[in-house]
Amino acid sequence: MEESRALGKEPATFHDKVRAMVGTYASSSAPDMPPRAPVPAPPQQQADVEVPLGTEDAMTLQFPTPEVRVPETPSTEIGPTGRPMPFLPEPRPVATHGNARVISMCNQKGGVGKTTTTINLGAALAEYGRKVLLVDFDPQGSLSVGLGLNPHDMDMTVYNLLMDPETTLDEVVVPSGVPGMDLLPSNIDLSAAEVQLVHEVAREQTLQRVLAPAIAEYDVILIDCQPSLGLLTVNALTASHGVIVPLECEYFALRGVALLKATIDKVKQRLNPGLEVDGVLGTMFDGRTLHGREVLERLVQAWGDKVFHTVIRRTVKFSDSTVAGEPITSYASGSSGAEAYRQLAKEVAVRCLDV
Repeated sequence: MEESRALGKEPATFHDKVRAMVGTYASSSAPDMPPRAPVPAPPQQQADVEVPLGTEDAMTLQFPTPEVRVPETPSTEIGPTGRPMPFLPEPRPVATHGNARVISMCNQKGGVGKTTTTINLGAALAEYGRKVLLVDFDPQGSLSVGLGLNPHDMDMTVYNLLMDPETTLDEVVVPSGVPGMDLLPSNIDLSAAEVQLVHEVAREQTLQRVLAPAIAEYDVILIDCQPSLGLLTVNALTASHGVIVPLECEYFALRGVALLKATIDKVKQRLNPGLEVDGVLGTMFDGRTLHGREVLERLVQAWGDKVFHTVIRRTVKFSDSTVAGEPITSYASGSSGAEAYRQLAKEVAVRCLDV
């Protein structure tokens, strides 16, 4: 320091030495030192953000989701009526018999399948364990003939039951040959009853009175009506809980349906308030013809859900079974006609028996 003062210079301070060293390094030819790595900033804590309602789904869409393969369900079968075919379970078994539902097969047009439906529907219901009584209420006696009985060999018929107060139901009922199904036969004598009943008091309730004991013994009573809307048919409707209308899939069969509906409404209004249309059954259907499909379509448009999903198609087995005097369910058990009436039995059970 004294030498510095002697030379007339101020002594070098610490800061001067540092500046001199920095200048030396700056002027040095040594390679540049690598730059210092930037110090990472400390992570900032994110503030809680309130998610508006309804945006949760939008936020989850930002993340990929695994693809889930849903098994394909079988397409619903479309029936001949143009509606999806429902699942029809087998009728539930019954432990005891009784409290029968009385159903009339009614249509004033002949040849539409009333007798065929009465025989085969009754036989199909008997297969499912129901105790069935068939009532032949047509003077032609077609139901009796269709079950193998000779109308000329009958000692007692439904005519005696209607006109003779001393005759009991058990004296007239005969076995049909089908287990669980009995028959109340008829012949041409019944045609005289319509004339004789005109002068009777409460003539419309005559059949209802004579069938009263059968209600407690059977599960189903099917009445085969004559092709007219006369006094016998009115008796059948008055005694019934429901009506099934067999209808041939032909144009002429559609014409009389309005008159039949008017008769049913009158009986319901004046004589039997509990009467209901259980269903309309398309018979003698041929799906190969456009006419048959159009008639069935018109039928669904007019009657809606009252039309049975089951449709009875034409088959020669029906004629063969009638000649044999037995139902198609036993004559040709595996035929399409037998299966159709078994399906009808299930549908009838779902609609008005197992309820």
